[in-house]
Amino acid sequence: MGLDPGLRRLALGTLLAAYPGPVPPDWAVDLVAEGLAGHTLFGTNVHNPAQVAASTATLRAARSDVLIAIDEEGGDVTRLAHATGSPYPGNAALGAIGDVALTRRVHEAIGAELATLGITVNLAPTVDVNSADENPVIGTRSFGADPVRVAAHAAAAVAGLQAAGVAACAKHFPGHGATVADSHYELPTVDVPVDVLRERDLPPFAAVVAAGVRAVMTAHIRVPVLTGDGPATFSRAVLVDLLRGEYGFTGTIVTDALEMKGAAVAAGGVGPAAVRALAAGADLLCIGAKVDADLVEQVAAEIVAALGDGRLDRARVEEAAGRTADLAAWTRAAGTVGAAPADLGYAAARRAVRVEGVLTGLDRPLVVQLHSTSTIAEGRVPWGLGPHLAEAEELRVVAAETDPATLRALAGDRPIVLVGRHLHRLPGAADLVAALAAQHPVAVVEMGWPAQWRPVGVRAFVTTYGASHANGRAAAEALGLAG
Repeated sequence: MGLDPGLRRLALGTLLAAYPGPVPPDWAVDLVAEGLAGHTLFGTNVHNPAQVAASTATLRAARSDVLIAIDEEGGDVTRLAHATGSPYPGNAALGAIGDVALTRRVHEAIGAELATLGITVNLAPTVDVNSADENPVIGTRSFGADPVRVAAHAAAAVAGLQAAGVAACAKHFPGHGATVADSHYELPTVDVPVDVLRERDLPPFAAVVAAGVRAVMTAHIRVPVLTGDGPATFSRAVLVDLLRGEYGFTGTIVTDALEMKGAAVAAGGVGPAAVRALAAGADLLCIGAKVDADLVEQVAAEIVAALGDGRLDRARVEEAAGRTADLAAWTRAAGTVGAAPADLGYAAARRAVRVEGVLTGLDRPLVVQLHSTSTIAEGRVPWGLGPHLAEAEELRVVAAETDPATLRALAGDRPIVLVGRHLHRLPGAADLVAALAAQHPVAVVEMGWPAQWRPVGVRAFVTTYGASHANGRAAAEALGLAG
């Protein structure tokens, strides 16, 4: 026997799926017509603006109020510019500048671009307070380590996005910034009292709620004092008592991707994770990036089964589907703001650059980019100074596998500019920098999270607060190397 059509449609109304490739396959369009809440677009769905606009038009033709979401944070996390890098600096750079009006303008510009393409929900901004230098997944996606600063910029970002007619989704509640593990791969734990959360992690969420944010995304993190052994995504104490009760949020609670290990392993699969998230108070369930028709049907079937066996109350699922429908009703395809100056993001990135030391004596350098892996959230996006260099030679190496003497020989009488991300925790990077600086003129460009570590003996330490295309150009210009 098939699923009851009414219950299947109810279940589908809580799901945010995805599909492969630049053209929505028939099954993805059919599911929208049958009640699926919507789809998330990833880099594999993006080739060029005209193609994206055609894809969203196809989905909207199936049902006019379909939700079309994307992770377009600016900075290191971009889907629209995944082939080149974002033309906007990310949150860390904007937080370092400290101009909340600029933060609003940048996010308004991002929102206007999304609205033009028919995208209705931005799974941004990241409003986590990055209090751990070793955090492997937040870092430059955060406005900073100061809760007051993060709160101010978070509210400005939400206001900018929503002024363009795109719903903002602040993430990751109740705060992913203190973790030293990546919830894509495991369940991180933040073992602190609730008072610490209220002082350190929660102020930005209070600020975005006050700013009228339409959606808030859950974190697959364990906070024992609130969640016990499971993640916040499955915790009614977090989603209902804290977010709705204490902070007064009335919008749509969205889960982070349920395929992530932090949720799927804890629940025993994506389907059971969907049931637990709904029971805890979530409304819109992100299935993940690797989705096909069978997976959507499996999750819907699990929800329907849970309605039958008592794991889920029908009123709870109807409430979730209703809040998702309210989000869709709020969104609108046409933006309400004008086009931003073409140089907005690049001008902002220039303002974020910080230079310690002196940049003299660095003519015609050998530019050495140290390889670093990307997180799943970032994906493989080009970064560095390479696209912006006028004449300087560039070399790309793995820090832990590189002999300093070899680099010195290659450089000859030229200075060396070392470019990296998160150098304080990149294996071999600190030793390589120290060995080079002891015998050679060296400048360091940090394009990741700016930790307290500073190498001894270098001519200059340049911090960009991000690795977007705009950040790379700004660093090249500061060094006098840009074409």
